[in-house]
Amino acid sequence: MKAKTVKEIMNSPVLAVLEDWSMEELTEYLIANNVSGAPVESASGEVVGVVSMTDIVRYVNFPIKEQEAHDVHEYFLSSISRQYALEELQAFRVESDSQVTVRDLMTDMLFAVDEDATVQDAADIMITGNIHRVLVTSGKQVVGIVTALDLVRVVRDM
Repeated sequence: MKAKTVKEIMNSPVLAVLEDWSMEELTEYLIANNVSGAPVESASGEVVGVVSMTDIVRYVNFPIKEQEAHDVHEYFLSSISRQYALEELQAFRVESDSQVTVRDLMTDMLFAVDEDATVQDAADIMITGNIHRVLVTSGKQVVGIVTALDLVRVVRDM
């Protein structure tokens, strides 16, 4: 049997957020689109990071006073490792300093695979990085995203 590629299971087009959005705008967008995270784009359209509900929760509970250099492995190991139920997302409200932007919350560490990579390659990156999503690229262009839930669907459909 031929190995399935990420192109076959990816979500496209990619729902992205802008780095200058407020935390409130970000939260509303994620909830309205029923997603737990998204790539972050600069005003010029360049992907500069990734942000998730975990980042919002982390910031609300442990505000960042000064951005420190992160050890990639330790950063993702400290992430909240669970998915949110739709009811939890709908009840999620952020009341915070309106000066906080996506740029303040996001991580600039990007995990990506080429669209011709196998599903196993994407799963390996997620496991190694302890992350829930990888960007899918064609050349230098982001063309999709694969989430942990997408991988579960592949397993279910085997």
